[in-house]
Amino acid sequence: MSDIRVGLVGYGTAGAFFHAPLIHATPGLALTAVVTRDPGRQAEVSAKYGAAAVGDVDALWDLCDLVVVASPNRTHVSTAGAALTRGLPVVVDKPLSRTAEEGRELVRLAKERGLMLTVFHNRRWDGDYLTVCRLAREGRLGEVLRFESRFERWRPRPKGGWRETGGPEEVGGLLYDLGSHLIDQALHLLGPATQVYCESDVRRAGVAADDDTFVALAHAGGARSHLWMSSMAARLGPRFRVLGSAGAFVKYGMDVQEERLRAGAAPGTPGFGDDEESRWGQLGTEDDHRTVLTEPGAYLDFYRGVEAALREGTAPPVDPESAVGTLAVIEAARLSATQAIVVHLS
Repeated sequence: MSDIRVGLVGYGTAGAFFHAPLIHATPGLALTAVVTRDPGRQAEVSAKYGAAAVGDVDALWDLCDLVVVASPNRTHVSTAGAALTRGLPVVVDKPLSRTAEEGRELVRLAKERGLMLTVFHNRRWDGDYLTVCRLAREGRLGEVLRFESRFERWRPRPKGGWRETGGPEEVGGLLYDLGSHLIDQALHLLGPATQVYCESDVRRAGVAADDDTFVALAHAGGARSHLWMSSMAARLGPRFRVLGSAGAFVKYGMDVQEERLRAGAAPGTPGFGDDEESRWGQLGTEDDHRTVLTEPGAYLDFYRGVEAALREGTAPPVDPESAVGTLAVIEAARLSATQAIVVHLS
């Protein structure tokens, strides 16, 4: 069967380090065109992937069977909507949109057209998160009482760019960026949230969007999630601390796949998603705990799922309705932080 031709919109961090190499490594997909105006990036996509480099999204439509939107957040809705209107299935990098209502409109359009729409919540395939899911599924934690999750960095000097310096129209800040992952993981593991509380601050000079944020969720099933995202963490907390009625799981260090993608390692090569043994987590109690092997990270499973959805009609790897649910929590968190209240969700 012919490869599914993939057109990638955007070749910044998300496009260059995540989407392009993962698409290229997925059997049945072929990266055929990339939208980027930068001459250096145009030369790179041609040399590295044999893809056509085009300067405008309107030049992309006839060159692909699938559109992947990895351009700045403010363009996600307009670009995805244009692709769906032209009869093309779409992958959108997170966040799907600025608001849940905008996301619902994209989902409605995809359903009307009978087209696949999915969202790149790749952190569902982090090895450490897959480990948490396995332990919960096997009952080794007992009832999960509290899920603590962190994406923390020490970046006292801003890097610049729209994620830090843009206003609300840019859909920037850590709540939309890292928070999209943290909230998605919490909802995926523990189910819908009924209450949202948030503290959100701008700590660094010259930054316009939140760079130090905490979100607390109460889930319908009784568990609670405490989620931290920060650029001002001079000492890092555990990536996960999951407290259950039968024991706890504690894990330090980030999933290895992003680091290896940025270093140019090819996804799918043996050991690509394997965690170092020195960073494996601990399961048990203070007096009785043991080391637990980290599940291999599997970002490629996302695009394998995309290929299967297009060829076989299976469900997409991420239901876009779940991405809308994440956006509803983000909106509630922003309201909570602004008004210093707990927001109740129906």
